[in-house]
Amino acid sequence: MIYVTGDTHGLTDFHKLHVFAGEHPELTKNDYIIVAGDCGVLWSNDTLVERLRYYTDLPFTILFVDGNHENFDMINSYPVEIWNGGKVHKIKPDIIHLMRGQIFELEGKKLFAFGGATSIDKYMRREGLSWWKQELPSYEELDEGIATLKHHGGKVDYIITHSCSERALAYPAMREVSKSKMACPEVGMLSYIEENLEFKHWFFGHYHIDKKLGSRYTVLYQNIVSLD
Repeated sequence: MIYVTGDTHGLTDFHKLHVFAGEHPELTKNDYIIVAGDCGVLWSNDTLVERLRYYTDLPFTILFVDGNHENFDMINSYPVEIWNGGKVHKIKPDIIHLMRGQIFELEGKKLFAFGGATSIDKYMRREGLSWWKQELPSYEELDEGIATLKHHGGKVDYIITHSCSERALAYPAMREVSKSKMACPEVGMLSYIEENLEFKHWFFGHYHIDKKLGSRYTVLYQNIVSLD
């Protein structure tokens, strides 16, 4: 089984995973929950051991795209590997970072991953301690994503991101939470990707709400939903 949820922020919003595990005793490490950014399991050396223990104790495997609240220096210190067709950082065998612009084939489904977002509160944070400039996707990553999509015929089943496109932000349910984020660079990047891509459904986090937007977008925070 493959499920998707929103931000976990290390241990701050971890409880939903613990509850879900208790409600689904049938799940094993062969099942996946994808965190749509701001996983936060890698944040500081002081918290790393504890956070890894909580996540590895879960009965299922955690996959995550990066958000804006991640320690990118720590993430990028792990070697790049190929896993199910795309590039990853394998933090642990059961905690895997899905890198930007990659397509992964899981259970016969194609997933396009593109993490990253802008911290609108970065002026309150310290670079290298609570904010990292790598939070914003680069144009090299965008180019790689477009090339990967072309290689797959511009068609996938699902998109997993942290931020979202302008089209998703235009839904009434998103207007209040998105006012300050509409002009963020990654929104333009994702909008460009959307114009060159066929997909069934798009899941994203970042906005701290749970809503289904029309028939093709779902924004997640506390909910955990099946990919299908």
